[in-house]
Amino acid sequence: MIIAPSLLSANFACLGDEIKKVTSAGAPWLHIDVMDGVFVPNITIGPVVIKDIRAITDAYLDCHLMITEPERYIDAFAKAGADGITIHAEATDHLHRGLSMIRDKGLKAGVSLNPSTPLSCIEYCMDLIDLILIMSVNPGFGGQKFIPSAIPKIRKASELRGRRKILIEVDGGVDSTNVRTLL
Repeated sequence: MIIAPSLLSANFACLGDEIKKVTSAGAPWLHIDVMDGVFVPNITIGPVVIKDIRAITDAYLDCHLMITEPERYIDAFAKAGADGITIHAEATDHLHRGLSMIRDKGLKAGVSLNPSTPLSCIEYCMDLIDLILIMSVNPGFGGQKFIPSAIPKIRKASELRGRRKILIEVDGGVDSTNVRTLL
């Protein structure tokens, strides 16, 4: 299991200190939610902030793009220092192309699925996927409660990956009361 603290819950006025706090506690990954105000209602950060984060840490930067037409920004996030980019299946008409673009940049390619999106929509892209992100809340806001229907979806994702070395990430409402049910 990899613990990837979400920077969405950080105090952005002290972002550098917050990052140092979680990485010094042993977090090897940082999960960075990028929101555009279109695909989801909120707006967060972009490549400029990723570049500044990269300057202060060697942690794996797991950039979760909750943005419409993510293909337009893959190059910018790659240049800024992302290690992996995850795009939503629902946010693009060209999932295969987007995943290929991420891989072509030498990054890990992830695909995210909203709670109501079936796993069947990514089957044709499995050979391009390094990470499947199962949303266990509706995207766009931090602090939501975990949606229990994510648990069988996580198990199905594990079956779908088969012997492939695809990571399964769970995003939203994960805490000490439910983390063991996700293993």
